[in-house]
Amino acid sequence: MTTYKKIKIKLSCVLAVTVTSFLMSACSDTPPTVETSEIVSKAATQEKQNHRLTATDLPHYLHRDIQDEVFYFVMPDRFYNGDTSNDNGSKTQAISAGGFDKADKGMYHGGDIQGLQAKIPYLKELGVSAIWLTPILRNQAVQGDSAGYHGYWVLDFTEIDPHLGSNEDLKLLIDSAHQANIKVFFDIITNHTADIIRYTDCHGEDGLQWLVENGCPYKSLSQIAAGDSYKTVIPKGLENIKSPAWLNNIDYYHNQGDSSFKGENSLYGDFAGLDDVNTNNAEVVEHMINTFSDLITEFKPDGFRIDTVKHVNIEFWSAFAPALVSHAKSIGIPQFFMFGEVYSFDSKELSQFTTEGKMQSILDFGFQSTVSQALIEQKGTDVIEQWLSHDSDYLDDDSNANQLLNFTGNHDMGRFAYMLKQSSFNYNETQQIKRNLLASAMMYFMRGVPIIYYGDEQGFVGDGGDKDSRQDMMPSLVSSYNDDNLLATTATTADDNFDKNHLFYQTFANFADSYYQYPALRTGQQQSLYHQNTAGIYAFSRTITSTEQHQNKHQNIVAFNTATTEQTVSFQVTEQAYSIVAQSIVENKVANKNEDNKNKIAIKGKTLTLTLAPLSYLILNAE
Repeated sequence: MTTYKKIKIKLSCVLAVTVTSFLMSACSDTPPTVETSEIVSKAATQEKQNHRLTATDLPHYLHRDIQDEVFYFVMPDRFYNGDTSNDNGSKTQAISAGGFDKADKGMYHGGDIQGLQAKIPYLKELGVSAIWLTPILRNQAVQGDSAGYHGYWVLDFTEIDPHLGSNEDLKLLIDSAHQANIKVFFDIITNHTADIIRYTDCHGEDGLQWLVENGCPYKSLSQIAAGDSYKTVIPKGLENIKSPAWLNNIDYYHNQGDSSFKGENSLYGDFAGLDDVNTNNAEVVEHMINTFSDLITEFKPDGFRIDTVKHVNIEFWSAFAPALVSHAKSIGIPQFFMFGEVYSFDSKELSQFTTEGKMQSILDFGFQSTVSQALIEQKGTDVIEQWLSHDSDYLDDDSNANQLLNFTGNHDMGRFAYMLKQSSFNYNETQQIKRNLLASAMMYFMRGVPIIYYGDEQGFVGDGGDKDSRQDMMPSLVSSYNDDNLLATTATTADDNFDKNHLFYQTFANFADSYYQYPALRTGQQQSLYHQNTAGIYAFSRTITSTEQHQNKHQNIVAFNTATTEQTVSFQVTEQAYSIVAQSIVENKVANKNEDNKNKIAIKGKTLTLTLAPLSYLILNAE
């Protein structure tokens, strides 16, 4: 638990931006004296100009709360190649070998655990405090015309995929991250394993044929009860291919054919042919708890992101999630944290997994949808208020909306930059840059925990979701990646894209700096102050009231202008003195000054009037 103290620091006024630049400015006309947490004490004593807070300045990773994190979501295969000797995977197990083709967007590209370890300084300077890896356990290397570069076709839940390195390499990565005070989160799967089990109706008696064109039709529970079920078959030589050994028991799977993701088959059907684990079986629940407890014991990760949560019966989660958290605590990981992927934009469906399902948190698809409506579709900022009005759905004895994970795009739906580019509003590049960065500011400063999708900090765009949003950070040979016009840079994905001077990289680092400086931006209760039914201003306060943990009241006000014109609004606040501590500024290059377009505030009594430039934001601190 962080103990908060009164520490006075003087903020340096730095960083203005041009019309094509949108850097965070931690400044005001009169640098204020502020009270903040001991997180900044190291920076305060160093008194280095332009020093930005990073994971080094945070509480120790073992004791740090989830609400203090900035996540970086990365697909290791597409990040950086630290060891070319493992590019082709296993040298002893044919099923986990091959699939390496840097020119094919559906194959392995060579990124690995060693590459991630080499780039920890890059991530730390970006302001990242937690790394979330796509699944890294040993996969079936090739299925059909694609490879398991993404990690979601797991065969072995005890061994790292040899394309990515070894178990020892992973331990070294985690040790290196922990030495930098950065957490590491694994992406895990309990819903399914690699596609090994076949059905004679669809794949012949040997399981090697394809007798149907569009998968194996789902057989319902009523059909199964009536005796109409599939006859299973495992191709010769694969009978004991999975590990731990219990995963080779056919009775531990539903074996009902392919899911159409509707109704009951969303729970019981095979996810795109992948073997659907029978998590209704009490023995399976026990085996899953033991398997992942062993993983925690061996590698000491700081938490799990859990895949395809809504395709598993909720009773499973209510047993699985608390058991793993308890196990982690028993071996010295007191803040072990799990969040699930529930692909839904409805708070009722999302929240049932944090309440009834006993999971600590989920990815907030509702946030992603709301930001898209406000900044891509140009809807009124009241859509933000409508979304936040359902936050009470998440409240129970061990979870709340502040713990939700915010993101703007991902490896399945695609990048926010792509969604902007495809908009019917035909945004030009300058508008795309501003809207992307405003969306990211919302991700950092609204309630919830921010997640950077790898490559977003380098202006990646992509051509859609899935394979089209999984570009290489290292120089790419994929033609459909390399023809992209990346934002705010002349580089392409054919180049090495670890540019610390990139506008987005610098902006995200400054976002993190403010996020870490002001505890209310991480843990404060959010309250709406202003919204409207057209594009324009959305303003809110984030307040920490006096408690044993926080000995002083601390409040920030954050305002975003989603309109393309300057906006001036007034609303009531609780304090009588505020100063601007972070904002976006548009520089008037013709006049060689920026004062004309600078955001402004005025306060009379407890009425705050603020003026925001188009597509900008500001953060106020209550004095």
